[in-house]
Amino acid sequence: MLTLYAAFLGLLVQVGFALLTCGLVRKKNAAHLVMLTLSAYVFSFLAYYAVGYGIRSGFRGFFFSRVPLDDRLVLDVVFMLVAGYVLVGAVCERIGFRAFVLCELFLGGVLYPIFAQWAWKGGWLSRIGFVDFGGASVVHELGGFCAMALAVVLGPRLGKYGHDGQPRPFLAHNIVFVTVGTAIVLFGWMALTTGAIVATTGADVVVARVVVNLNVAAVAGAAAAMLFWRYSYGKPDISMACNGLLAGAIAMSAAAPLVGPTTSLVIGAVAGLLASAGVLFNERTLKIDDPCGSISVHGYCGMWGAVAAGLFYGGWRQLIVQLAGAAVCALLAFVLTYAVFFPVNRISPMRVEPDVEAEGIDLNEFGMLAYPEEDGV
Repeated sequence: MLTLYAAFLGLLVQVGFALLTCGLVRKKNAAHLVMLTLSAYVFSFLAYYAVGYGIRSGFRGFFFSRVPLDDRLVLDVVFMLVAGYVLVGAVCERIGFRAFVLCELFLGGVLYPIFAQWAWKGGWLSRIGFVDFGGASVVHELGGFCAMALAVVLGPRLGKYGHDGQPRPFLAHNIVFVTVGTAIVLFGWMALTTGAIVATTGADVVVARVVVNLNVAAVAGAAAAMLFWRYSYGKPDISMACNGLLAGAIAMSAAAPLVGPTTSLVIGAVAGLLASAGVLFNERTLKIDDPCGSISVHGYCGMWGAVAAGLFYGGWRQLIVQLAGAAVCALLAFVLTYAVFFPVNRISPMRVEPDVEAEGIDLNEFGMLAYPEEDGV
């Protein structure tokens, strides 16, 4: 029953992501963000129901009714949904609704089930010893690199880069949403990860260790991000402190029951720095427009978490296995997503029209504004 309760609490991650991503974007697209988060739940779930779970269970059928059901199924659905939410932050403010639905169908029906089967269900990665107890790679890295490919296909938002090629800041419109949403995501993710680890190991005694390690890593990530931005720009950045908090917990997820609090602090602090540096690297060097920092926080830090599991536990052979698994995850997510959606975008553009993007997507795509009294500006 603990796994079921963990799954129910894990659904709070959707609430947190809705607030977090909504707060990070401009007012004119706030309803757009809420709709994308809700649609990630709806359409990735439907795709997983129809096709994905059969693939995840070792290609033993394509519908729930043809695959044995158990408590672990409920947890698995919620993990898949979290991967779906990751896409929202990287593609928002310019993707059309129909295109986003197609992205979520792809993730829930094809991409997540393939790698989850490889890593978690007796697939070839799990057989060679790859370890990811809580989904650092299977959920976050996969979602992050899928999001990266989609962001490359879509291109940056209008006005993001000036004529000189330098990025322009688009400020978060509600930092309270961002902070509250981050706390809710962290709470839901701790519940979900704890339930998954208990379901995998069958040991309730690891719960306290997992919760402590996740929290230590999370606060270390937030502190590291604050220091990074304070040292770099003279002031700590609130939104990046929130991203650092999540980055630490994400990175810790792979090895949460295996290491102690001191190691967790190191893993979390590195994740906080990596999330911060990754945002700047994507924006300035790769010229990838990622409005919420999803690629860095989830993709890069999820990869770091998978590697850290080998670096701090299991010796050199485990490290090689973890490096291989993390590399396979990133390549599968990016290459397969790009191969699917690059031609899709050429045939039928995935972005909204420029005038719609400039005005704001809320009214044009959904017929309403999040802030009608202010005309959504």
